[in-house]
Amino acid sequence: MKKVMFTKHLEGYDIGRIIESFASIGIEGADLCTRPDCPVSPENCEQAMPAAAKQFADAGMSIQICTTPGDFTDPAIDYADRLYAACGASGVRAIKLGYWHWEKEYWAFLDDCRTKLDGFEKLSAKHGVKTVVHNHSGRTMGLNASAVMRLMEGRDPAHVGVFADVGHLSVVGEPINMALDICWKYVDCIAVKDLVWKKTPADVAGERSLGVVPFGMGYVEWGKVTAELVARKYDGPVSFHCEYNTYPPDAVLAQCRVDKIFFEKLLAEAGSN
Repeated sequence: MKKVMFTKHLEGYDIGRIIESFASIGIEGADLCTRPDCPVSPENCEQAMPAAAKQFADAGMSIQICTTPGDFTDPAIDYADRLYAACGASGVRAIKLGYWHWEKEYWAFLDDCRTKLDGFEKLSAKHGVKTVVHNHSGRTMGLNASAVMRLMEGRDPAHVGVFADVGHLSVVGEPINMALDICWKYVDCIAVKDLVWKKTPADVAGERSLGVVPFGMGYVEWGKVTAELVARKYDGPVSFHCEYNTYPPDAVLAQCRVDKIFFEKLLAEAGSN
């Protein structure tokens, strides 16, 4: 497994500093946040993505995943072909889409989402970079393994896959080993993140919110996750999401190092059983 890190919360870091920081904590590459105000953005991707990929390669690393803006959900968006072309030419392994948010009329909306995913699948075939859908809790289309398979069914796993986020699967999904079994044919990337539901005591309306917590402090059954990955001989990228948005970047990196130590310990234990 290649250990990479999501760069969203390294605000203010240029590519060189990101690479130096990764080297200091044993991270092997990037889940590169490619959004406005990031070093690589949809606007500058044609020049910036190949340049960033070369910097990573020169350091013995790679850009495994390009994470797009949250509204990147339609292949007709003006920069879609340019971004896929830039990623394909730069050796980026996968492009993670944004999120389709359910409002009403689920089945009609599902058909629309599948039509749009048809277009992304064609871009993947054209440019040689896989499209991945992130399972994300809430009202997204693909919030758990069963739901994301509604989008995947019938597709070529060479071009379209699932970014399996075990944090989100653990707060809204099936039992984690069942969830991974449901979508395994399409699993291309694994997101390492621990989550909890937060709810105010005595709030009879029952409103709740999602919280990101350090590794082992949330709902994920990490022993089962690592055992599944070892048993299935998973060899794709593992992205440490480290979405500690109240931390400064140096603390995000420090927590990523801790999360990685615990994750690798459990992997080693699963491999020895």
